[in-house]
This record gives sequence, C-alpha cells and structure tokens, in this order.
Amino acid sequence: MDYLQLNGIEKSFGAQRVIKGVDLAIRKGEFVVFVGPSGCGKLTLLRLIAGLENVDRGSIRLDGRDITDLPSSRRDLAMVFQSYALYPHMSVYENMSFALELAKADPASIKDKVERAAKILNLSEYLRRTPKELSGGQRQRVAIGRAIVRAPKVFLFDEPLSNLDAALRGQTRIEIAKLHRDLDATTIYVTHDQVEAMTLADRVVVLREGVIEQVGSPLELYDRPANQFVAQFIGTPQMNVVNAARLPALDALAALQVPDGGYVGLRPEGVRLVAEGDGKFRARVDLVEALGAETLIYVTTEQGAQLVARQTQRCQLAPGSRVGIEADLTAAHVFDAQGRVVARAE
Repeated sequence: MDYLQLNGIEKSFGAQRVIKGVDLAIRKGEFVVFVGPSGCGKLTLLRLIAGLENVDRGSIRLDGRDITDLPSSRRDLAMVFQSYALYPHMSVYENMSFALELAKADPASIKDKVERAAKILNLSEYLRRTPKELSGGQRQRVAIGRAIVRAPKVFLFDEPLSNLDAALRGQTRIEIAKLHRDLDATTIYVTHDQVEAMTLADRVVVLREGVIEQVGSPLELYDRPANQFVAQFIGTPQMNVVNAARLPALDALAALQVPDGGYVGLRPEGVRLVAEGDGKFRARVDLVEALGAETLIYVTTEQGAQLVARQTQRCQLAPGSRVGIEADLTAAHVFDAQGRVVARAE
C-alpha cells in the first residue's frame, strides 16, 4: 500500500514553473532517492513534501491523511539539512532533544530517546560536547540523531553528505543505509551524487526541468533507461551515445532499426579495446585513467566519435596509442533524434 502519495504537484516561483505536475507513490519502509541536474526541482519537491514551501496545485497524502496544507510542524516528518543546522551554543544532547523539549515531552522520555539515538549513531561519548568540538561527520550524525528522536513517519535528507570529504562520505553513506534498515524507516533522499543514489536507493526518481523522467530501481534505470537523458545521467562514466551515421561499422545493429538521425548507446563496459588491426573500427587513445580496480580509457574514433571504455584489467596504453574497438551489441540501446528509446538489445 502506498504510504506517501504526491498527486499532480505543481509549484511556481513568479512566472517560473519549477514543478510541473508530479505524481509519485512511495511505499512504507522504502528508501527513495531524488536525482537530477542542478535546477531540475529535486530540492523544491523535497521542501514541498516537508511543508517548507506551499503547494500551488495538487495534494500530498501521508498514511491516508491529507497534509497538503498542514504546517511542517504537524506533518510528522523530519528533515536533515545539508548544512547540519545545529545550534552552536548547545551541546549535542541539547541539540538532539530541543524539538522534544519544545513539544513539552516528558523529560525521562526525552532522555531515553536521545540516549538511544546516540547509541545507534555512536555519539554517546560526545553528548556533552558542542558542535565546534566535533568533526564534520560527527556533526552530520548529530543532525540525523535530532531527526531520529522525533520518530517521524518519513525522514527527509537534503544532500547530507555534500559537505564531507570523500572518506567520510563513504563511511556516512554506510551508516545511513544501516540506519534505514535498523529503523525500518521511510526515507526520501536528495542528492546529485550517482554513487549515493545507486547504492542507497530502493528506487531512484530522475527529474529534469520539474518533470519525472523515470522511476525505478537503480539497476532498472541503468539497464533499461526510458530515454537518452536517463541513459546518460545514470552511470559513471556516462553511457556512450554516438550518432549512428558517424560509426557505419555499427550497421550490425540494423536489426534494431536505427532511425535516420538516431543514436546508439553503449555502456563503457560494452566497449572493448583490441589491437589496431582488429575490431570493428579504429581509434586513438586520448586519456587513460588508472583507478586501481578498474581502468577508464577515453578514445576518439577515426570518424570523430568519442567513446570511453571500462576494463578491469590494467593496460600499458598511453595517450596517442592506436587501438581497435569491439562493441558488445548485446547491451546496446537505440534512440531516435529526439532521444526517445526505439529499441534495445535483449
């Protein structure tokens, strides 16, 4: 049964339509991630759910209750902000208990909830410290703990890891995933980081210009994108999308009926480098990124098409090297001139 329902949500700021009729249903206990380019409306949509912005048209229902016009304090939601938003003069304990104290909750109950949240987040020994005495990762955990003590129906995360360094992002991402499972929480998470989206989400919502382009599990979006935009947005590095006319050697895809002006999409792992005299076409190496566990090789074909290949084995290629290219057509996608999927290999 759908737990949180968005029906025909619209939002404008002046003459600018930011959210254009969004419909979305989220199940209880689900982890949903909003992704999309800057300005796509993902944060605005989160703020509409939170009650921090007013809905112009449409409705929001949570657990069978219409919350469209309710103030944020009565929606039974808790938001974790990108900037932590901690009170600098308060201790960790006071920051985490503040909302409950405002609600005049029982002091014994407040103490129990804060200590339980602190234990879950490994913050027990820091309860008497102020935010300035904590690392960035610890501050973010305090912000999450402040949400936990409220026991909301839905957790809302606004790019919570963007202010952390790479090592802390990885560690905190694991903690958020574990927390979601342990609390059996319903979570909506906004990010521009595809790794976060792919590793955390039960379902990913891809937005562009205030419209949902596709909703699905991370691998559904990766393997079966609805259009060229989703195909190139999901996946790092992004899918190779080339004009079929620039690579005549891809005529083997004729069975998929590439339309005039159409494009062929191949994931980097579907592009294999071979000796210059072999392969369907030849190319020049532009850049080699040796990442340890994998190697990314950027090439330009004789016809001017740019491709990136991903391989797990290491190589001795250098910029300027000449190579042959083999393409795994069993995982190819075909798009028309407008970027719509017209065929994909099965």
